[in-house]
Amino acid sequence: MARKSLIVKSQRSPRFPGRAHNRCRLCGRPRGYIRDFGLCRMCFRKLALDGEIPGVKKAAW
Repeated sequence: MARKSLIVKSQRSPRFPGRAHNRCRLCGRPRGYIRDFGLCRMCFRKLALDGEIPGVKKAAW
């Protein structure tokens, strides 16, 4: 779990645009971020398997 202070800090607009960090909207994790969904890989996987993300399904070939 990310520290609360870093989550709040990342929600503020940065002084310079290059300082912005991407963080998961649910848990605040900075690594494993998927831009298209705004989630980290673990939250994405959990929501996708529960069927809460429309258009996403498990691959089968």
